[in-house]
Formats: sequence, structure tokens, C-alpha cells
Amino acid sequence: MNDSSDRASILRRVRAASRHDPAPAGERGKEMFEELAAPTGGPRSKLAGDLLDRFCRRSQAMSSTADRVSNLAEVPAANARYLSAAELPRSAVCWQEYASLDWAGAGLAVAPRAARDDDLVGITGDFCAIAETGTLMLLSGLTTAATTSSRPEMHIAIVLAARVVAGMEEGIALPRREHGDVPRAVNFVSRPSPTGDIELTIVLGAHGPYRVHLVVVTP
Repeated sequence: MNDSSDRASILRRVRAASRHDPAPAGERGKEMFEELAAPTGGPRSKLAGDLLDRFCRRSQAMSSTADRVSNLAEVPAANARYLSAAELPRSAVCWQEYASLDWAGAGLAVAPRAARDDDLVGITGDFCAIAETGTLMLLSGLTTAATTSSRPEMHIAIVLAARVVAGMEEGIALPRREHGDVPRAVNFVSRPSPTGDIELTIVLGAHGPYRVHLVVVTP
């Protein structure tokens, strides 16, 4: 018996033992693609309590701060209060979707553009917020520049209560369900940017914002 027939004999016995006939390559390839496109995930414990409350607690436990307002119209005034209390400039850049808010009425000068090196405050929304970890999920796009959240020293995020999901699995599945695909870049923000490179002492702001403030909109 040669090597080829030995191999064929072994494969026949393995298939018989597993009672599985291999599907044609094209059919199996299609099945694999469908499984990857719609992963089911593993077993998980259900989160107890209110998702929004858990998200806020987790975020604040990681050095972020939070404020709540009842509608989007109250966001500019909430931002103005925070910036004044923190003795930060009353100028900022924001995502395009928030350009129509009455920033000037709150005494703020806010430009709807990507952040530059000299911008100290960046205001964004988020695609969704993850309650389990207190994490913001931000998608890249023409009107949602990643630099707005990463380049300024201060990142203010507008969080809609209706966009809080339980876990990372729900967050990752959401872009495919709502838009059919995931953009080229997805950024996760859980806290001000920390480092312990120098003498193992945690310092904020080394690789990104040293403050993260959440304005949570709860209608």
C-alpha cells in the first residue's frame, strides 16, 4: 500500500467515525462566510439593573465624569457649566451632527470640524455606549473625525440613553445590523488616556485626552 492509499484509507475511517460527509468547497465556504458575518457569541450572564446606570458607574470608576440632561437642547449649557468649573477654554470643535445646537447662546464658540493640534476641547457623540465596561464606541466617517476625540486634551461625549447596549458583543453587531457593514476604523473610549511607563505611576493624558466628560441625554 502506498502513501496515497494509506492517506485515503485513514480519511475514510475518520469520516466514518465522525459520521460527517465533507460539503463541497464552495458550499462550505459559503457557510463559513455566513457564520463569520453573523457570529452567535458564547454564553454570557445577563447584566443586572439598569444599563444606563451601570454604564455611568463604570465610566466614573475609570476617572471619567458625567452629567445628565433631559434633551439635546440642554447640552450646550451643560458643556458651558463643565468647562467653566474646570477652568477650561469656552471654545471647542465638534462633530458635524451637533453643529446646529445653540452653542453661542451658551457662551461657547464651537466649530464643526476635525480637531487640530491647538484645539483643547473636542465634542463628539458616540455610535453606542457599552454598559458592561463603561465604554464609548465611536465609528469613523466623513463627519465623525477620530481626531475630535483623540487629539484635544479634553473630550466631551454626548451619550444618548437609547444607544446604551449591554456588552461589547451587542456593540460590535450594531453597525452591521443598522448599516450593513463596519467602517474602516472603530474606536473604543473607556477613560482618560493613562500610562504607567514612568516609575509605574499612572499619569493621565499621555497618549490622548487627560479628561473625558459624558453628557448623558435621558428623555
